[in-house]
Amino acid sequence: MNLRTLSIIIIATGFIAVLALPISNYFLRREKIDDKSDNPRFIEVSKLMQVSCVDCHTQGMTSYPIYFQWPIAKEMIAHDIESAQTAFRLSKNQLAGLEPIGAIDLAKIATVIKSGSMPPAKYTLLHWSAALSDSQKGAILSYIQDKQEDSGIALTAIPEKNPFHVDVDKARLGERLYFDKRLSTDNSVSCASCHALDKGGTDRLRVSTGVHGEQGAINSPTVFNSAFNFCQFWDGRARDLADQVSGPITNPHEMATDFKSILTKLAGDTAYGAMSKAAYKASLSESNIKDAIANYEKTLLTPNSAFDKYLKGDQSALSDQQKRGYLTFMEKGCATCHAGVGMGGMSFEKMGVYKDYFAYRENTLHMPHTPADDGRFNVSHDRLDMGKFKVPLLRNIALTAPYFHDGSAATLREAVSVMGVYEAGNKLTAAETDSIVAFLESLTGEYKGKKLQ
Repeated sequence: MNLRTLSIIIIATGFIAVLALPISNYFLRREKIDDKSDNPRFIEVSKLMQVSCVDCHTQGMTSYPIYFQWPIAKEMIAHDIESAQTAFRLSKNQLAGLEPIGAIDLAKIATVIKSGSMPPAKYTLLHWSAALSDSQKGAILSYIQDKQEDSGIALTAIPEKNPFHVDVDKARLGERLYFDKRLSTDNSVSCASCHALDKGGTDRLRVSTGVHGEQGAINSPTVFNSAFNFCQFWDGRARDLADQVSGPITNPHEMATDFKSILTKLAGDTAYGAMSKAAYKASLSESNIKDAIANYEKTLLTPNSAFDKYLKGDQSALSDQQKRGYLTFMEKGCATCHAGVGMGGMSFEKMGVYKDYFAYRENTLHMPHTPADDGRFNVSHDRLDMGKFKVPLLRNIALTAPYFHDGSAATLREAVSVMGVYEAGNKLTAAETDSIVAFLESLTGEYKGKKLQ
């Protein structure tokens, strides 16, 4: 056998071996989910996702190929699946139509399909059946677009008429409580200390200072428009504004007290007694304090930003640079997570989707890891929630530096640059960064008829 013949045999054998891998994937045993939905369009979409998405994005539905146990391949596949499920998970009940797929998750699906990044090339190379045709992509995108029309994720103006049901008497009581330092153990800290209305609803510090000079563990998010959040705190441990009130009051590094002590302090305050009777027809209590502060915080909305005016049809409300920034913001996929009227606050997302943010922070900024960096994991104890945080609101963002849960970004420009690399997978040019920053500056709204400063 001459060298030429041997070479041909080797090449042919290798070619057949390579082809054998994707061909073998056609014979994988896959669990099929029976759709319970009465919507034929959803059933079609579900079938497509069961072929193209579930191997990586649905727990318990991965059909492992014959080469899964091979050295290196096993580690690579396991890593890819964990990364995929950290970014986005589809449950079996959702695929069956028994539970809705969330609006943000639908937006994520639409974003990756439009960009062509999902299913990834290295997956479809070995799973030919997972590749989506243009018509299949169109069917999924059309379904998602129709579902999103009433989903609340569209970027819409903050309504000038408060959409929340606020009781005036309760809000008036809540306002007094919000500014009362007697809610802290040493009468030195109020809610407004860390969420100052003249500082964009924050304290503009990396972490807040509580009683006795105690330092908090995490950056204080803005109180303005917080009623639009789907839950409260960076890790989402409070279901709503009323539930959130207990957090800082009982935290030993913040207000370090309890409601029994607070009620004892306020018992002799006749103004509180009268206001509570007017609002609740009862004396001041723990539940009334929580509800009153929540009612007040629901009034802290900031409509009439330049962007709001633009959304309402005033083309002159934004500069040309801000319009370019808005377009770039959309093109880079920022609105996938910074969605809805508050432009955020609708989902938990991993800090560092495309690159290891915490490695960057430790190596470049010399900020070591802390328990607060575990984010949603501290509540759910689900390993896939490690380093996930509630997406912050972008409204009035130009006023609330420093940024991120750790306060690590000192300027808005720095925050945009970091987000581009670690969350959007795009190293932004200087011009793109400048235009996005200019756009974000258009999100500063008005409170009580005056533009926030």
